[in-house]
Amino acid sequence: MVNVPLALIGGVLALYLAGEYLSVPASVGFIALLGIAVLNGVVLVSHFLHLRKSGMPMARAVLEGTQRRLRPVMMTASIAALGLLPLLFATGPGSEIQRPLAVVVMGGLVSSTLLTLILLPVLFARWGERRLAAGV
Repeated sequence: MVNVPLALIGGVLALYLAGEYLSVPASVGFIALLGIAVLNGVVLVSHFLHLRKSGMPMARAVLEGTQRRLRPVMMTASIAALGLLPLLFATGPGSEIQRPLAVVVMGGLVSSTLLTLILLPVLFARWGERRLAAGV
């Protein structure tokens, strides 16, 4: 759930920089963005937990887990962004509806993916051991 604010940062910033307003399509974009961001976080954390349960020390589990899950996380984000690229540059009828959705998702994916790959492992290494000991 740490990924949710990270995704929102990029989505809101992208809307602002693109000169778009928060609209229904932008809200739908936020829903899609949050789903992708949470999925990427689950992919990382579940692998961290798997490595920890196999007996690997925390620092090594976080480092190795991030390295092993870098490709799936990057592929998910890049495929979603590439799929929305035509919506971003559309000029025909209805493009004013499609563009805010693409702006939100693409901007949020950039911030969410980068911060997830950098910040989430650090936070897990710092506080994940307590959560594991508590059985949460």
